[in-house]
Amino acid sequence: MTDGGRAEPEPPDDQGNRNVDNAVMLGFFVVLVAAGIWLLGTMADIRKVQDCAAQGRRNCATIEVPDRVR
Repeated sequence: MTDGGRAEPEPPDDQGNRNVDNAVMLGFFVVLVAAGIWLLGTMADIRKVQDCAAQGRRNCATIEVPDRVR
C-alpha cells in the first residue's frame, strides 16, 4: 500500500476496445487488398488494349457474345 494506506486503483480493462480496433483494422486491410487486386486487374486489361493499339490493330476491344438460349 502506498500514499498513506490507500490502494492504487486498477487500470480499466481495454480488452473490449482493443478487439473492436483489431476488427476495424482487419476490415480496412481486407478492403485495401481487394481494391489493390481489382486495380491490378484493370491495369492489366488496359495494358493489353494499349499494346494491341500500339501494334496498329483496329479491333482491340473484347467482344462479349451473350449465350444462346435454345
